[in-house]
Amino acid sequence: MIISLCNEVVRHLSFEEQCSLAASLRYDGLEVAPFTLSDNPARLTAKERRYLRQIAEDKGLRITGLHWLLTVPEGLSLTSGDPEVHRRTRDHMLAMVDLCADLGGSTLVHGSPGQRQCSSAESASKARDNAVALLIAAAEASEKAGVVYCIEPLAPAMTDFINTIAEAVELVEEISSPGFSAMLDTYAASHGEDSAPDRILDQWLPSGHIRHVHFNDRSKRGPGMGVDLFAPSVAVLSRHGYDGIIGVEPFDYSPEGGAAAAYSVGYIRGLIEMLEQDRG
Repeated sequence: MIISLCNEVVRHLSFEEQCSLAASLRYDGLEVAPFTLSDNPARLTAKERRYLRQIAEDKGLRITGLHWLLTVPEGLSLTSGDPEVHRRTRDHMLAMVDLCADLGGSTLVHGSPGQRQCSSAESASKARDNAVALLIAAAEASEKAGVVYCIEPLAPAMTDFINTIAEAVELVEEISSPGFSAMLDTYAASHGEDSAPDRILDQWLPSGHIRHVHFNDRSKRGPGMGVDLFAPSVAVLSRHGYDGIIGVEPFDYSPEGGAAAAYSVGYIRGLIEMLEQDRG
C-alpha cells in the first residue's frame, strides 16, 4: 500500500519543503491539489511540470495523483448547462488528466463539491446528463494517458450529485471505461453511507470498482486523531491485496499541518506493521 499526503495539508510550505517534510515522515508520495500549484494549473508549462516531478523524485517520493480538480480557476461546474461553462470545464478536466500524467501520477480524484451541484442547474436529470458527458470525456482521456479518473462520493451536506458508493458504482458501470472508477473517502462515508468504510471496501474492492482511498476521521482530523478506528479498513485492504494509494486528507489540521501529517502516517504505518506481525 502506498501512503500519500494530500499536499494542501502543508500548503504554507514551498513545494520543495512539502516534499522534504513528506519524505522525512516516511510518506511514499504526495497527492497534489492543483490549486496549490497555480491559480490556473492547466497553464503550467512543460518545464514547470518536469521541475515539480523532479523535485519529488529527488526526495525519494512520487506524485501519486491529483484531487480538488475544479477549485481553480473560478466558474467551473460539472453539472452546469451553460454551454461556455461546460466547454471550459471540459477543457480543464482534460488538462488535469494531462497534468497528472506529466507529473507521474496515476489517479485523479473528482471531489470539488461546490462545482457539482444539481440544484443549480435547470433540472436534476439535465444536470446529471451534463456531468456524465464530461466524465465520459475525462474517462476516455484518462484511459489514453494511462491514469484513472475517480469520482468521489460525498455526503449530502456537501453536494447533491453522487452521495454514496452505490451511486458511484452505478455511474462507473454506465461509463464502463478502464479510465474511470470510484474511490472511498472515509470522512464522506461516515456522513453519507449506511455501512462502515471497512464493509464498503469489503464489498466493492473485489469487483475493482474502488481504485483509491482517502483516510480521514469523521471529525475532519487525520486518521487516528478522532473517534474512528482504521484498523478494520487496513485489514480489509490487506486481505484483498490492495496495492494502491491511501491518501491522507484531514480537513482540520489541528494542531497544525505538519503535526497532523506526522501523526497520521505514523498511525497508519503502525496499523500495517501490527497486521504484518500478526500474520507472521
